Amino acid sequence: MLRTMTLGKPAAKGARLEFDFLIVDNYLRDVTQARALKTAFELGLVDRLLEKSPAAAPELSAALRVEARGLQFLLDLLLGAAVLDRASGGYRLHARFLQALAFRDLLEAKLDFAGFVAPDLIELFTGAIADPAGFQQRSRLFHLFDYRRCLEPTHANYEHTRRWMRLTSALTRYEARACLQAHDFAGARRLLDVGGNSGEFALQACRAHPALTATVFDLPLVCEIGAEHLLPHAERERIAFLPGDLRRDPLPAGHDLLSFKSVLHDWPEAETLRFLDAAVAALAPGGTLLIFERLPLDVTGHAPGFGLLPALLFFRSYRPAAFYRDALAARGLEGLQVQEVPLDVPFLLVTGRKRA
Repeated sequence: MLRTMTLGKPAAKGARLEFDFLIVDNYLRDVTQARALKTAFELGLVDRLLEKSPAAAPELSAALRVEARGLQFLLDLLLGAAVLDRASGGYRLHARFLQALAFRDLLEAKLDFAGFVAPDLIELFTGAIADPAGFQQRSRLFHLFDYRRCLEPTHANYEHTRRWMRLTSALTRYEARACLQAHDFAGARRLLDVGGNSGEFALQACRAHPALTATVFDLPLVCEIGAEHLLPHAERERIAFLPGDLRRDPLPAGHDLLSFKSVLHDWPEAETLRFLDAAVAALAPGGTLLIFERLPLDVTGHAPGFGLLPALLFFRSYRPAAFYRDALAARGLEGLQVQEVPLDVPFLLVTGRKRA
């Protein structure tokens, strides 16, 4: 079991961060076993065994209305993946898998995301290597993240935007917790989360720090869907959404913490630097600019597992630490700090303070 650190408290200097939710990646490494697990969710097998366990194969076949031979093959695959084990002549969920199931939203989101982009790897990977422009035009991944569809309020655009926001919100729910453990938010009072998506990052920050208020700046449809996403949470009273387009609209001033979480990798270098100019200009004197991004993938030791397919296909987008460190230094930020946060892939946390 991975060690859990206290939410909201930064790690001691030099400490290694570890996160219990990374257990889900144990079930996402092998494509066949991961797909068997997704089928177990789709057929209701996991929920059935949560309700009644152990259960024999004929009982499960009848309850789920699944042909016996097919179900047995699925059960055997899940035994091999340590999703199930045998007990009292039947099947039950493996104790280790039950620990991973505590993070079911993350597990299912990663299964869905990797499965959605799998055709890009199988059918289009040569283009991803040799023809990046053509790959972007044809790939499911880049069609999914088509931000032009976040501007016009049509039914199709709402549904399209909701789809990728559900995936990114689940990822951010846990990545934000890691950021909160790596950086001390306690001194901040007003957060501006640029490209803040559904508000999940702001939600986690406000939940950990009751004195914090937040503004999420993002495209119009994203802000509308984000406001709906926060409705069940009491922290919504401290989180505002400001629709805008970072390419054209100024950022609001008066915030003492400004964050870019998994945003800047989406944009070419020239635009990224322009966004940082806008961020520094909007940040209150003495305030902190925070960047939390994936680092470039190191695939020399082993091939990425199935769950990492989306990150693998974004391989051109991730920049080394030096790019962000040098960019903040060139804009006059002080007290620069750079650290690596080990998640499913290494994340980079860079912070700098604007002169008071």
